[in-house]
Amino acid sequence: MGYAFDLDDVEYLAGAVEALAEVDEYALTPTSLIGDLARVRARFGARAPALVETVTVRRKARSKVAAAGSWLLTDDAVQQATPDAVSAHRAHRLAGRVIHDVTCSIGTELHALRARAASVVGSDLDVVRLAMAARNVPDVPVLRADALTPVTRGTVVLADPGRRAGGRRLRDPAALEPPLPHLLSAYAGRDLVVKCAPGLDFDRLPTDAEIEVVSLDGAVREACLWTGSVAEPGVRRRATVLRAGSPPVSLVDTDPDEIDERPPGRYVIDPDGAVVRAGLVRQYAARHGLWQLDPRIAHLSGDRIPPDTSGFEVLDRLPMQEKQLRKELARRDCGSLEILVRGVDVDPAVLRSKLGLRGSAPLSLVITRIGRSAVAFVCGPRTVSDQRTPQVGDQRTPQVGDQRNE
Repeated sequence: MGYAFDLDDVEYLAGAVEALAEVDEYALTPTSLIGDLARVRARFGARAPALVETVTVRRKARSKVAAAGSWLLTDDAVQQATPDAVSAHRAHRLAGRVIHDVTCSIGTELHALRARAASVVGSDLDVVRLAMAARNVPDVPVLRADALTPVTRGTVVLADPGRRAGGRRLRDPAALEPPLPHLLSAYAGRDLVVKCAPGLDFDRLPTDAEIEVVSLDGAVREACLWTGSVAEPGVRRRATVLRAGSPPVSLVDTDPDEIDERPPGRYVIDPDGAVVRAGLVRQYAARHGLWQLDPRIAHLSGDRIPPDTSGFEVLDRLPMQEKQLRKELARRDCGSLEILVRGVDVDPAVLRSKLGLRGSAPLSLVITRIGRSAVAFVCGPRTVSDQRTPQVGDQRTPQVGDQRNE
């Protein structure tokens, strides 16, 4: 557990710029922390824990929220905070709207929304986090209110329920804090946006809402529930892929999904996790001229790698038998091996230890199921397409007043 801030700490820290800068000069690593804390305590007395915690959490937060280097924050709030790029994407979808963030916490979403929204207000029950938000985003009004008690009218309601309990991620929407069913009931008929964990059980979510799964630089970050006029009409699933240096790319379940049935091509492509989690593998394949190795498995194949994507050039196809794999990898002088597995009960770490890799060449192994057979594709190392996503025409993000912006 991190340090438990109180309102007195917030008041002190808001004016302790020089003290925080001085503490930031300490390493504060696991090996130095005891000594560093003793020296900070000798200098700042009872304020030392609050100063050390703030500096430590700021360092942790910078990879998510660039502005956090000067913010007041808590460790729990940072753990749940959304990375800047994901928040910016959501703000882009909500541009021009009047928004009420009913779980504003320390203000990370308020910070992203204020540049694009017509106006923004935040609320929270936690008085400490609310005081921090007032310092972090001083140009946005905040108030103390229960997320399940509507206090604004005509706003788009944004909520980020607590998604952990006892250190574990929650998969049941009813177990969130506040529970998703209660949010849906409290704001029935309203425009509502709810941030959820990507591992949430989608079968328990409303069937008439849009669920958007978002990845950032290859890692799935969140699922977001959109209802009312902020959802794209007719869309129930969306996958949005965010990568540094490229525009956002989105797929929706109304996109074409007709693909060929063909033998494996030159490359095996493992789609972005957002595409897989949203169940839009066929739509992704249709957009890029790919096909599935098996209709039940997310591995795709094609004769080229789509833009901003990585793939594996197929060198050989073998039955999934350790003896044959060991022999083939030795023949190819394999020394390091990336292993991808779908549809087959194989632990990559355990298999790698059994293959006796002693060579120098980097290779990849894609293990999958085709029909009733487990198949292993021996491939070259992961290859990243040298094509870039086109700047126009691929983004499928609805704008204010638009049903679809293509």
